[in-house]
Amino acid sequence: MIVIKTGRDLEAMRAACRVARAVLDEVAAAVAPGVTTQELDDYAAERIKHYNARSAFLGYRVGNLKYPCHTCISINEQVVHGLAGPRRIAFGDLVSIDVGVYYEGFVGDNARTVAAGGCTDPVAARLLEATETALQRGIAAALAGNRVKDISRAVQQHVESQGFSVVREFVGHGVGRHMHEEPQVPNFVEPGRPSPLLRPGMTLAIEPMVNAGKPGVKRLKDGWTVVTEDGSLSAHFEHTVLVTEGEPEILTCTNQTSFALKVS
Repeated sequence: MIVIKTGRDLEAMRAACRVARAVLDEVAAAVAPGVTTQELDDYAAERIKHYNARSAFLGYRVGNLKYPCHTCISINEQVVHGLAGPRRIAFGDLVSIDVGVYYEGFVGDNARTVAAGGCTDPVAARLLEATETALQRGIAAALAGNRVKDISRAVQQHVESQGFSVVREFVGHGVGRHMHEEPQVPNFVEPGRPSPLLRPGMTLAIEPMVNAGKPGVKRLKDGWTVVTEDGSLSAHFEHTVLVTEGEPEILTCTNQTSFALKVS
């Protein structure tokens, strides 16, 4: 069932999304050569606590597995769900940071890929630009009266026009009181599959996951980390978006430097 958010729901979601964006900004700014992924995750945990929120990922259960980290930190060929650990980030590494938080009963979810210390690889630079632009194109299609497949088509067409590929096994999703709600939001069009109508009050996590090579992925033995099958680079950008009567509202996009949140 697709949940249409009320005005009160959206007030809470905006607050949760401001927290998620603040934490993502802070952690992304801490990415640097020599820093370990565990140090980044520990810093994220500290910042999430500062805002009196909690990680939406820590303890997330899939079957018998519980996700052990506060954030997902994926490097280079890692697509999503990378685990924090002793790995030290090197100059030029593509570091994808996914932050989801619960705050006042709702979830804010966003992600970004950054190049540690700078980006000198032209393929990596084009991949970052293509993935972020694909997200923007997908958001622009999140209009009442359109269908989910219009978002999917906008993402896929841009990515493939740049010579890259979209991941099929993992998709965007509805988000609200729970991390994953209906509908699923693929980054590609599935011919013949019914596609839900977009209505005002729907809140979606739109998140292109784009590979420099082929779209295939595989999961590592840790049960979580997903990597490209061909070892190519991958990038991931995500916003939580509200479908409105007019233009979509990006709930995890704010230029505010401070906001009224309950911080410790």
